[in-house]
Amino acid sequence: MFPRLSPSTLAVPLLAAFAFAAFAPAGQAQLTGKYRVTITNLTRGQILAPAVVATHKTSAEPLFVPGMPASAELAQLAEDAVNQPLVDKLTADPDVMDVETILGAGGPIMPGESASVDINFLFGYNFVSVASMLVTTNDGFVAIRGVRGPNLGTAAHRALVYDAGSEANTESCMHIPGPPCGNAEMRVVDGAEGYVHVHAGVHGIADLVPANHDWRNPGAMIEITRILD
Repeated sequence: MFPRLSPSTLAVPLLAAFAFAAFAPAGQAQLTGKYRVTITNLTRGQILAPAVVATHKTSAEPLFVPGMPASAELAQLAEDAVNQPLVDKLTADPDVMDVETILGAGGPIMPGESASVDINFLFGYNFVSVASMLVTTNDGFVAIRGVRGPNLGTAAHRALVYDAGSEANTESCMHIPGPPCGNAEMRVVDGAEGYVHVHAGVHGIADLVPANHDWRNPGAMIEITRILD
């Protein structure tokens, strides 16, 4: 004969089974969804290139590590707003869930303008990274790295401007892709710092005018909103 079990004895395994079912793989459909990622350009005179956005695990390779060299893919984004190599690298990472691009009304995101994109996430892949070039710099970019998306509502993040350290900050129009210069894929590496750091801004040592192109951090506001079905 089997021993008779009291109601209190049965309660523990039943609760455990309920908890397991709530987080079992079949239940993960309830833990998928979308975030709306909105970037607002907070600078007065810098245009932001279309931004790369990714949802990922904490174990995904980070976009960058301050104090360490930038990847070749991030350097291309930071120097010339060439996003596709970074998009391809992120897409190939098994710890990345989704990769999207935020476009402004005309492509770039103008000073004071906001632009948004919706991106998928999954339970465990609910961390967000964003990067966008400041186009009137040698290798400046604004970014957030691996911030947790909100379960409800909106989380706002003040995004710093970083220097990729892959190109010298000549401030010469010969090496600047954005207006008023328009010289993409021209770079000087002598004098490049060799590591990612917080950008020191525009100092007026050549063609760029600080009154027009300098900024103070944060360079952008990035809002992540959970979209409910």
